[in-house]
Amino acid sequence: MITYNEIYEAARKERYSKQLQKLPKKFVYEVAKYIRDKRDVASKEDDVFSDVIIKTKKQLENAITLFKELMLRRRKKILGLVLVAAETGISKQDFENMFDFEKDLFEKIMKCIDESDRSLNKIFNGEESKKEENKMIVFLDSVEEFVNRDGEKMGPYEKGQIANLPKEIVKILVEDKKAEIIGE
Repeated sequence: MITYNEIYEAARKERYSKQLQKLPKKFVYEVAKYIRDKRDVASKEDDVFSDVIIKTKKQLENAITLFKELMLRRRKKILGLVLVAAETGISKQDFENMFDFEKDLFEKIMKCIDESDRSLNKIFNGEESKKEENKMIVFLDSVEEFVNRDGEKMGPYEKGQIANLPKEIVKILVEDKKAEIIGE
């Protein structure tokens, strides 16, 4: 089980290092358990003025503050890594020091930056002026996830669900009697 000192030490190392620090794989789960245990002790109503309870409440507050600071610093470093990766194309720096949810965050932000760069390039290449018109439809049947012509996933959609989709997709869905256009 993790201790307050280990949380403090992890936050301190993250604060004074430029690199994303390596933490044990179960670190977040252990901190969550530590905080739950401290909350249980702190919530005891036996003796509100007991030194143990007062000390536990203070330690709990400090542990939460340290953990939030640690996660914020890690996010800032990950954002820095995303910017470096977007400029250089090298995206695996410090990847081994990330938790799975941080890797997920990194990949999703990279995907957003890539999409933004594509949109910017379209504007510079004059392709953005051909803006695609959307139509509002209601689904008559459930439709499983599919890929549009740009390779982006769409759906799944449930029967009765309303969506604003590109007119070429709407045309296919209406012809297949999977949806009908609203307001025509």
